[in-house]
Amino acid sequence: MRALVVAATEAEVSPFVAGLGRASAVGPRVTRYQGGGHDIDLLISGVGMVATATWCSRVLSAERFDVALNLGVCGSFRPEIFPGAVVHVVSDRLPELGAEDGDAFLTIQDMKLLGDDEFPFTGGRLVNASPPVLGPLSSMRAVNGITVNTVHGNDDSIARVTKRFSPDVESMEGAAFMYACMIQGVPFAQVRAVSNMVERRNRAAWKLNEAIANLGTVARQILES
Repeated sequence: MRALVVAATEAEVSPFVAGLGRASAVGPRVTRYQGGGHDIDLLISGVGMVATATWCSRVLSAERFDVALNLGVCGSFRPEIFPGAVVHVVSDRLPELGAEDGDAFLTIQDMKLLGDDEFPFTGGRLVNASPPVLGPLSSMRAVNGITVNTVHGNDDSIARVTKRFSPDVESMEGAAFMYACMIQGVPFAQVRAVSNMVERRNRAAWKLNEAIANLGTVARQILES
């Protein structure tokens, strides 16, 4: 199997990479490894949806992969999805894409600039209807995500986005990765570990190292399966 693994930063996948062998640079931001009997191209896209969309599109249009995996951390809106947990994001959306109308917010679909079910969207969301058939994925908690340019850290904005979209987790890259994979027709999965609760910024309560370690363990299990 030939796999593309996408991460925003090297730190998020450092435990995973430590278990791989034979590294060689194959292009800007891309390093090729071997692991679990597979060829693995690791793309470090940079933080944010613009960088992720651009680099994913470049790599996916130049090479053919059997599967693409997005590995990273995320924030959780749900107390039952606690820091350290690893989740499979099966749908994602862009909650900032739209317009303010006084106190109301209009999505791009509300504005009739994009249909609710206009490809690659389903009901205004990016939905992974056919994730790769891999055992560890099926045993993970499936969640709905949002992808944002500005992570939430204000009680009022958290309440608003929760009321509008009822997300489970948020990241800064997930939807961009999913969009690129759907356009290119590559089977994919977005797998994230919760580093913190979505609340007023409180680094003391984060479990970033635990999240990254758990993500590395699950990522190895996925590729070994």
